[in-house]
Amino acid sequence: MISLQNRLACTYSIFLCVLLAGLAVIANIVTKNFFQELVKKSIESKNQEIVRAVRDLYNPWEKQFTLSALEAVGMLFMHEGFIIDLENPSGEKIWDARDMDMEHCVLALQKINERMRSSHGILSEIQNLDFPLYFGAEMIGTVYIASVGPFFYTEAQSEFIARFNKLLGASALVFIIVSVSISAGLAGALARPIKAASDAAHSIAEHYRKGNAPKAFNIALEERYSTVELSELSRSINKLGRELAEAERRQKQLTSDIAHELRTPLTSLQGAIEAFIDGVWTATPERLNALLYEVKRLVKLTEDLRTLTALEWETIVLHKTYFDIAELLETAVSQFEKLSREKGVALIPRLESARIYADYDRIKQVVINLLSNAVHYTDSGTITISVEKEFGKILIKIADTGFGISSADLPHIFERFYRTDKSRSRNTGGSGIGLAIVSAVIAAHNWEISAESKAGKGSVFTITASSP
Repeated sequence: MISLQNRLACTYSIFLCVLLAGLAVIANIVTKNFFQELVKKSIESKNQEIVRAVRDLYNPWEKQFTLSALEAVGMLFMHEGFIIDLENPSGEKIWDARDMDMEHCVLALQKINERMRSSHGILSEIQNLDFPLYFGAEMIGTVYIASVGPFFYTEAQSEFIARFNKLLGASALVFIIVSVSISAGLAGALARPIKAASDAAHSIAEHYRKGNAPKAFNIALEERYSTVELSELSRSINKLGRELAEAERRQKQLTSDIAHELRTPLTSLQGAIEAFIDGVWTATPERLNALLYEVKRLVKLTEDLRTLTALEWETIVLHKTYFDIAELLETAVSQFEKLSREKGVALIPRLESARIYADYDRIKQVVINLLSNAVHYTDSGTITISVEKEFGKILIKIADTGFGISSADLPHIFERFYRTDKSRSRNTGGSGIGLAIVSAVIAAHNWEISAESKAGKGSVFTITASSP
């Protein structure tokens, strides 16, 4: 199986090589066509130059051409690949380069033909063009120019094309090498963070499977990359490691807390039963009620754990009905009136009738949990329970003037296993899962719950319910 880095490097390299090859071919074709057009225009211009040169050799007083000068002109242009033939208006030959040096003319044309075929792959043929000559309005003859057609390159032009092609090939080779290097660098820059994230995720999974200490989840991947997605991936892996470490720590803390919660009532039950067996105690109503209280504590703890597990695994079926939330709150408040009165805390209900569609027992459980926390963590002042209607929503608020929650703990209070104050929770019998149950029940109804609090200033819990 090919690695991501090699796959990316190969893909980028092939893409860039194909792109460069395509650009090189296009550049070569465009340049070749442009140069051919330029050469054709150069040949046309040379033909016109030959016509002017021959016409300038005409002597109007003697009505004839200067043959010695014509021979010099003919030999000059023959070396450039142009064979000149001059006739008078009657068609009689005045001068012909072939008659002067037939062998040299043939060799010159053959040399050009061979160069065009071998160096440029172009099969040429001899083309003959005729140009009438005039002196004023009088026709003085016709110039015939034979050359390799439709065009031909001179030795200098052929050398230029050869050097250009070599330069183009060398440039393409350099670009390919640079492209492969850049591709390898880019592939490595992309693959390394992904490989690091993969290794980190594998390490987290191994630590989690083996049950290692929470610090084993502390992953510190580089998060500053030029690519947004790579930075997000690294941040996500780091966050996952931190959250798993925190969850592992809380779970172990929960195990310790639950062991403590179980040990206290079980120790009381064990001591009392042993005392009954040994005849040290007699079964009085007070002692039996104390034992019953401890049993109820155990039942409530196990029931809370069972409820939280069922809610998180979504195995609980909600039995929704229509009811007035104000009536439910009145019933719940009545259960805490005695306890709040004993603590000197005033319960203030501000209830507005509002009909909702929900599971009555589960919502009552939520309200009782919130009221229980409010009463337990408020030594003086007030607890206000209110119902408000706002923008088609129903807001259920429970506000107290109790101990409050620190800003460090507030974001985590609805997380399972989280406890803000272990000593106070133990004194009040808390297990750190009450608010997790509240959050799970509210989420099961597709509602929302939020909390606002400051240490020493009290707390406000707000449930936002949908109107039926």
